[in-house]
Amino acid sequence: MRFLVVEDEKRIADFLSRGLESAGYAIDVAGDGTRAIDMVHATNYDLVILDMMLPDIDGLQVLEKIRNRKSSPPVLILSARGGVDDRVKGLELGADDYLTKPFAFVELLARVRVLLRRGQPTPERLSVGDLVLDCIRRKVIRGAENIELAPKEFSILEYMMRNRGRPLSRTMIVEHVWDMDYDGLTNIVDVYIRHLRSKIDDKWPVKLIHTVRGIGYMLDLADKDSAAADR
Repeated sequence: MRFLVVEDEKRIADFLSRGLESAGYAIDVAGDGTRAIDMVHATNYDLVILDMMLPDIDGLQVLEKIRNRKSSPPVLILSARGGVDDRVKGLELGADDYLTKPFAFVELLARVRVLLRRGQPTPERLSVGDLVLDCIRRKVIRGAENIELAPKEFSILEYMMRNRGRPLSRTMIVEHVWDMDYDGLTNIVDVYIRHLRSKIDDKWPVKLIHTVRGIGYMLDLADKDSAAADR
């Protein structure tokens, strides 16, 4: 999942980015409202974390622009303005939640997960065969075995399961999971796919992660009629 953090204080933006990336999310950062609006129009974010006090335009104006889109992500407001009137105004203009600075990161993460559970049109639990991924509790089970995944491994697996049966290029995986562009030289996706296979495929006779020649990877039950996908 990819989030946009709109925060002009670099220290706070870095703190949020590191914490959310450690939790397995891909993060983009905008340091002002104008940039944030441009990024929201260019990218389908799963969540926006929005500071109210920005250097160019008020955060509430950014919120209105986000809500004017035909399809808009959940928005969590961060603000030093903690008065009742401020909170009510933010929520009335379309914010999904309001968190006052200073805040504990564990509380922010809990609120993020509640918003994702509330706003996701897709189910909280994804399954392919006997592989089950709990998106909210961030747990993976295959058969009766709990599988421990690193944050990036979890993000790749979730992305692949949400796109079951769809071939995903390395570019698509990198741009969705990492906050970077795929330069054609890195083998980072192949390395992580090998790690995932060792954890969710190698012990089981039915393989779920398939190599799609000339494209990338796909997660699905074996397709007997397909000659394009292979281990």
